[in-house]
Amino acid sequence: MTNPTKPTPMQQALELARQAAAAGEVPVGAVIVKNGEIIATAQNEMKRMGDPTAHAEMQAMRKALEKLGTGRLDGCDLYVTLEPCTMCAGAIAHAKLQRVYYGAEDVKGGAVDNGVRFFNSPTCHHHPEVISGIGEAEAAELLIQFFADRRS
Repeated sequence: MTNPTKPTPMQQALELARQAAAAGEVPVGAVIVKNGEIIATAQNEMKRMGDPTAHAEMQAMRKALEKLGTGRLDGCDLYVTLEPCTMCAGAIAHAKLQRVYYGAEDVKGGAVDNGVRFFNSPTCHHHPEVISGIGEAEAAELLIQFFADRRS
């Protein structure tokens, strides 16, 4: 399902993606919202941290879990600029996020609407609602420009 409007959390995720790009990281930003309040924000930090699991989604979930003091993110929504990968989709399911809003699809590495389609797998025991296409053009352009700059 695609919704063309950009809510404030996605605008913030896009700003975090721009900051990640400026730091030499793949431009992905993530925001977690509970009851209409932003409770965690993050950007990709894999290069800076030397950690392949430091995706924006993972970092935002860690911060939100710490803030809430729980092992789950029931009632929380994730806004992320790029379709989550298999690792992130698995963590999203285990954290029991209510909804996932993402911007650009990831044909090569995505695992929500592309690739393994993790949430549709019989081994996935929690299926968040997924809304794609929020801020898609801007998120895709950030990624295209980032990788074009690396190739030149």
